[in-house]
Amino acid sequence: MDTILNVRQVCSGYAELPVLDHVDLHVGRGEIVSVVGANGAGKTTLLLTIGGHLRLQSGAIQFNGQDISRQPAHDAACVGLVMVPEGGRLFPFMTVLENLELGAYHAKARAQMKANLQEVMEFFPILADRRGQLAGRLSGGERQMCAVARAMMGMPQLLMLDEPSLGLAPIMVDRVFELVKKLVATKGLTVLLVEQNVRNALQMCQRGYILEHGQLLKTGSGEELLRDPDVQRSYMGL
Repeated sequence: MDTILNVRQVCSGYAELPVLDHVDLHVGRGEIVSVVGANGAGKTTLLLTIGGHLRLQSGAIQFNGQDISRQPAHDAACVGLVMVPEGGRLFPFMTVLENLELGAYHAKARAQMKANLQEVMEFFPILADRRGQLAGRLSGGERQMCAVARAMMGMPQLLMLDEPSLGLAPIMVDRVFELVKKLVATKGLTVLLVEQNVRNALQMCQRGYILEHGQLLKTGSGEELLRDPDVQRSYMGL
């Protein structure tokens, strides 16, 4: 398997508060990999550290074979590493179109903005219909689609999704996850997903990791983890 992301023995946290404790994981090119766990397990901290928003205290991170352990966050998109933060964090008083255009952050994406915008609008037709609408007036599901579409404008190789199901109705959760799987299948995208919705996250991934109190407890295929009695008992109420 061609590994696009390799996280080795990473420790990270906030000032004097340690969160991640010697975390090891890898993501293969074209995979959907889920990291699941309870609230406060360290899932968002993991994505922020990979993306350069938090400086790791020890360990190493490689992306496409290059060490990005000290790479600042504003350079992440330039190398194909794009994150959709929890809640999407759209600019509510800007239009859908303006939010999408902001996703073309780096020079290569700006040069191909027109073609990428047309492609994104075809993939997310609801956004084409809402292009002149203020982003703050979108429904929860539409906002999440817009956030993913904005990330796609940055031409990512690896898309990191932080709790995309948060606050969405079950029918919209299914729709968003189906769109993500379609992006992987049609665009050759790689996805690292962190989620509290353990069942949905493990159903859609090739491999998963269980994160608890900053440590990885288990790993395996999505199907293996779904059948694991400890996972069922601790995270699915079975």
